Amino acid sequence: MNQERADREGAFQVTRVERMERLQQVRVVLVEPAGPLNVGAIARILKNMGLHQLFLVNPQCDPHGAHARQMAVHAQDVLHGAQIVPTLADALRNCRRVIATTGREQTTLNVTLEPPSQCLPWLLMDDTPGALVFGREDRGLANEELNQAQRCLYIPSDPIYPSLNLAQAVAICAYELRMGALGTRVPDQAPSVIADLPSTASPAPHEQLEGYLQDLEALLLTVGYLHPHTRGSRMEKIRQIYQRSLPSDNDIALLRGMIRQMRWALRKTE
Repeated sequence: MNQERADREGAFQVTRVERMERLQQVRVVLVEPAGPLNVGAIARILKNMGLHQLFLVNPQCDPHGAHARQMAVHAQDVLHGAQIVPTLADALRNCRRVIATTGREQTTLNVTLEPPSQCLPWLLMDDTPGALVFGREDRGLANEELNQAQRCLYIPSDPIYPSLNLAQAVAICAYELRMGALGTRVPDQAPSVIADLPSTASPAPHEQLEGYLQDLEALLLTVGYLHPHTRGSRMEKIRQIYQRSLPSDNDIALLRGMIRQMRWALRKTE
């Protein structure tokens, strides 16, 4: 066993009770689900595996209707406790660790696609809120939504028939999360820009990083590094760098301080 894996195992040596408590902090986020049967089935799956936080982003169905209730069976509490929010950013508020899922074996983003058993225990590395995000039944998550996560999950299904039903994909991931909570999976450090210096601090909350990136985009437009017609593609690449590096609260505070100083210097030269 190499030293890096030994360090990860050492950091994860908490009691099973503590890991199960951390499981309660994980949000399962469905972006624009269209099938009430899927929503109900997912509520049941979550309760089966000890997960209780269900977030629905702009649902395209009635998550509390008869079809959803029928599939939820004895998980009516999870179904009726589901939080309905208008945007993905609202669902990720206060989350420090976010994993997005994709059904595409390849993406145009410069991200590493990881199997569930490798990356999901990372959501249990501390007792802060984390999120596992699933996309629409017909087309999954858009690139800008994938870009709001630090890690990206892909279930390596058989190429003859790779398409998974949304509830099936959630079931696989919920099972792997429970295995992580039971201590049968060792979390891997997320891929980092500085691979030899993995951060031991918790990543900053989602909204802090988003706020910094918005400030950075405005500054880069001001100085002419970004241009309106290319800002989207450039910022996509910049965002990936920050997501991979897992900046902490203190990192974001330092970076925002740099932006404030640069703005002050720009005003002085006007």
